[in-house]
Amino acid sequence: MSNEPLILVIDDEIQIQRALRKILDQNGYRVLIAATGEDGLTLAAASPPDAIILDLGLPDMDGTEVCQKLRAWTQTPIIVLSARDDQRQKVLALDRGADDYLTKPFGVDELMARLRVALRHGAQMSKTADPIVRGGEIEIDLARRIVTRQGDEVRLTATEFKLLAHLARNADRVLTHRAILNEVWGMEYVDQVEYLRVYMRQLRAKLEADPHRPVMLLTEPGVGYRFVAQ
Repeated sequence: MSNEPLILVIDDEIQIQRALRKILDQNGYRVLIAATGEDGLTLAAASPPDAIILDLGLPDMDGTEVCQKLRAWTQTPIIVLSARDDQRQKVLALDRGADDYLTKPFGVDELMARLRVALRHGAQMSKTADPIVRGGEIEIDLARRIVTRQGDEVRLTATEFKLLAHLARNADRVLTHRAILNEVWGMEYVDQVEYLRVYMRQLRAKLEADPHRPVMLLTEPGVGYRFVAQ
């Protein structure tokens, strides 16, 4: 049986299907194609893929609904590939479980890079124990709740560690402001974006070599944040 990663493409455009099949095949991936959301959900259950590339404009249901249905039972990485470049659509897709978002037309190199990151995230999520996550100059021991920078322990407040741990457990995945605020502070704080920005500034000041040019705790403008793992 092949060990090549299996990628499920859910897109109803024939040209996109053909292009993605060729690109993925040339880069050593196995490919499944579905033209509708329902077919995509069926294939995902019957032959669990390593990652999913999903269009939002499907003929039978919106791609954000597909994200939501998938997230009810699987953590398989989802990359949205859509002609919709509206920021609200991007946030909605990410809030409903997408890991990343790329607009059409897309660059092949960028898509392959995003896919590699998604597969790395999927492999990390499949681990049963809390891992040690590394990014930039720091190491986060999630089980022992210890953060070190170049071998020296960094003192974080309970809330700072909770925020960092949530980002690290979702390494390389874009998390929206609302999703982070809900997870770390609770539903009543989901609109307090400035509150989150203050804590991110504090984390960067403690963890980044240059807080003004972060390499680990990245901002996704207008959307949220991404923790870049080593």
